[in-house]
Amino acid sequence: MVKVILPELGEGIQKATLSYWYFKEGEKVSEKDDLVELTTDKATFNLPSPGSGMLTEIFFHEGDTVNVGQTLAVIE
Repeated sequence: MVKVILPELGEGIQKATLSYWYFKEGEKVSEKDDLVELTTDKATFNLPSPGSGMLTEIFFHEGDTVNVGQTLAVIE
């Protein structure tokens, strides 16, 4: 099991808004695939998958605000 966690963003930024999931629950992902698009006050960026497997659970959805360190999803 691999947890997808919002990493430190730098410049004192503590949260991001989830813009778009590139995969749905139940789909297979490969390590380093663009998994989710996030937006902060300063930038929009893609978070790559930290591992390969099936995206089994998504905890946040498009439009949700996520804090640094929170788990976004789980890959089995």
